[in-house]
Amino acid sequence: MVQRPLGNHHDGPDTLLVTPDTAQTEPVTAQTESLRELITPVRYVLWDLDGPICRLFSGHPAHQVARDLVELIDRRGLGGLLTEWERDTEDPQVVLLGLGRRHPSSDLIVDLEEWLTQQELTAAPKAYPTSWADPLIRTWSRRARFAITTNNSALAAARYIDTRGLAECFPYMYGRTRDLDLMKPHPHILRQALNAMGADPARALMVGDAPTDFEAARDAGVPFLGYAHNERKLKALLDAGVPLPHTVNSLKLVLDVLRAPLAGQ
Repeated sequence: MVQRPLGNHHDGPDTLLVTPDTAQTEPVTAQTESLRELITPVRYVLWDLDGPICRLFSGHPAHQVARDLVELIDRRGLGGLLTEWERDTEDPQVVLLGLGRRHPSSDLIVDLEEWLTQQELTAAPKAYPTSWADPLIRTWSRRARFAITTNNSALAAARYIDTRGLAECFPYMYGRTRDLDLMKPHPHILRQALNAMGADPARALMVGDAPTDFEAARDAGVPFLGYAHNERKLKALLDAGVPLPHTVNSLKLVLDVLRAPLAGQ
């Protein structure tokens, strides 16, 4: 956990994802109202890092990090514990978790987690900001308290946030520890953040882009907003049980909802 004192690039069309067999105007209006109902009571926001805030490995490719991690495991003589899917994945966390499930509580897992943290720290200054994330964070932080709850290293999250000049927006950051069983979908880090902020889960909101984010939020009793910048991400969220009106493919819609009351004054 990293605790702090209080104090646009385009990655998709700035429209809400809607089903293709519905008219454009009515679903957008309905989903905007649904988002307004979801967001209005929120006083605490729990953010995933990689996805809603940035593309962490955009400048230090995740697929290369995953490949290097597999090779490191092979050199330690434990490559046979990985499935073919884990060996071929572009997500280094999948590799680490796969080995951790079959070889838990070992010095090797500690070493590999530290190695991955160093890779994330290297990636953080090169990370690509998610469209509209920075203005949304600055706008929303005026009315809600923030925490980062990520399966990445909290140190890497802090480094990225520093590069964007957003440190004062995030008093608390919780990330991966050596106990891999506590990574999302386990709600542990969400509960840590809620306790630190003295937050009522019903007045909080988790912003994430993966089913693991949704599952952790559900188990912690926290409402959820899904960010899905492509159809694959959207399908994964919908299959996990996230309602379509609680998904967006651009953070601009959330920003517009937050700014709308001010515009009407």
